[in-house]
Amino acid sequence: MTFEAYETVVEDSGHEARGRERQALSLGIDRLERLQRECFSIEDQVQSLLYVRRLWTIFIEDLAHPENGLPEQLRADIISIGLWVVKEADRLREERSNDVAQLVEINRLIRDAL
Repeated sequence: MTFEAYETVVEDSGHEARGRERQALSLGIDRLERLQRECFSIEDQVQSLLYVRRLWTIFIEDLAHPENGLPEQLRADIISIGLWVVKEADRLREERSNDVAQLVEINRLIRDAL
């Protein structure tokens, strides 16, 4: 395989990965929006918040990996956002908060930036 061909595969893989990340965030946003409309069961609420929590835990673990290609400061900033998302999802699940709007908005911002 030539260097140019390898570079194309790596670039395509990055686009595909961002596409999967956008899709995963969109699913989380859809689930959170259902909670905003208050048409959900307790089980749906718990599953939706756990989905968002697990998704961001995966993102945080990937960003913390030394081989992640993003600039260090950007990785640190996104990790900080991710930690906030995880904490806020926990607060909602534990009924210490009922404001889903901020969680939806930050997930939209991150998804749209990908």
